[in-house]
Amino acid sequence: MVKKVLLAAPRGYCAGVDRAVEVVRRALSHFGSPVYVRKQIVHNLHVVSELEREGAVFVESELEVPRGETVVFSAHGVSPAVRASATARGLRVIDATCPLVTKVHAEALRFARAGYRIVLIGHAEHEEVEGTLGEAPDSTTLVETVEEAERLELDDVGKLAYLTQTTLSVDDTQEIIDVLERRFPTIVGPAREDICYATANRQRAVKQLARDAQLVLVVGSTNSSNSRRLVEAAEGCGASSYLIEDETAIDPRWLTNVETVGVTAGASAPERLVERVCAWLRERGATEVEELTVALETVTFAQPAELRRVTARGRSKTTSAATAA
Repeated sequence: MVKKVLLAAPRGYCAGVDRAVEVVRRALSHFGSPVYVRKQIVHNLHVVSELEREGAVFVESELEVPRGETVVFSAHGVSPAVRASATARGLRVIDATCPLVTKVHAEALRFARAGYRIVLIGHAEHEEVEGTLGEAPDSTTLVETVEEAERLELDDVGKLAYLTQTTLSVDDTQEIIDVLERRFPTIVGPAREDICYATANRQRAVKQLARDAQLVLVVGSTNSSNSRRLVEAAEGCGASSYLIEDETAIDPRWLTNVETVGVTAGASAPERLVERVCAWLRERGATEVEELTVALETVTFAQPAELRRVTARGRSKTTSAATAA
């Protein structure tokens, strides 16, 4: 019978996700509904459904957005081709790309312009990877696994660099980097690692949970890369672990012979879902909820320039009206 719940800290929303969700809400406030969002703003079904109720319209392509309307690019980033397409359609673009993803895009451009061949470590078809590949498609090769790194054949290794998706497993990515550095000794990486602080912190926290709990529940959507990595990290430390959208996905049979349950959330999962999971566990006997802290996060990101300009104009009009009155 469950007696204790261990909550990972940090968990849930990171600065980039918090910013992206707020971007959509501010755009709706300034421009009214509908505001179109290309792809899911963040990979969480609850968040997407809530924003839909508030007036956001999610589309797969900027080509689905009526000419002249407002479109928000998701936190995962887009390729230059998508930006050009949006401009050609006369769309008002608000870019909610996480600044840490933008950093990787800038690195790809810089390496390509300097004549480097780039090895991008990431998951094929993930939106972030598609955007990064689009920055220098002729100079970039995608590698997903250690096995692919071992088989990688490149014509010219005179100038070679690697970059990574921001939401990967820290341990798995390092294994791939180790293979690349062994096979291509002159390869260089980014000045600062690309896996984001939030991804790394949540993986550290879930590993600690897995040492102290028999079962680890990860709140997050199945298309969330960083959430899936948390499940893998917990399993790698010997705990049973499951990815759940919310408390309705919990199978009571998972609790058999379990006294301590660890709970964490992917970077795109809101805290209210964690609270619902904890309430569900309390109803089944948990009497103690304890937070296990491995890091404190104080990172914040400014709103996109497009929204800051609109906000500034609104304040100016308000000030002018008050003065005239």
